[in-house]
Amino acid sequence: MTITTEDVYALAPFVRTLGVEFDHIEPNRVTARLTHSAALSTTGGGLHGGAVMALADATAAVCAAVNGKPGALPATADSTTYFLRPITDVATAIAVPLRVSGRQVVVTVEVRNDAGNMCAHVVQTVHLISNHE
Repeated sequence: MTITTEDVYALAPFVRTLGVEFDHIEPNRVTARLTHSAALSTTGGGLHGGAVMALADATAAVCAAVNGKPGALPATADSTTYFLRPITDVATAIAVPLRVSGRQVVVTVEVRNDAGNMCAHVVQTVHLISNHE
């Protein structure tokens, strides 16, 4: 299934409000960026963990959606985040499906800084909800 950035923004306006920009949307990999700003920072000036988690969640949801049946909507069922270091520049999330089935996709997301260091690692289970449920 093909999904564009505009499709994501239409279905999940919060993603646009947060400032997430998608660079690559394909079934085997989805990448997105979130630029650090004072409005998204926390104590010490790093990108707030909630913003990092929202970036990872959005990227995983898109990854699940492009691996699902047309019209199926992603719904996060479980998410585990490991924060490894603060991000003070651009956060880039790379989502890759680990397991795809008809009703759910398990996705791993690496969030890296501009230097390429892994700053967060996320494993997420996303249910695919059809229009009939």
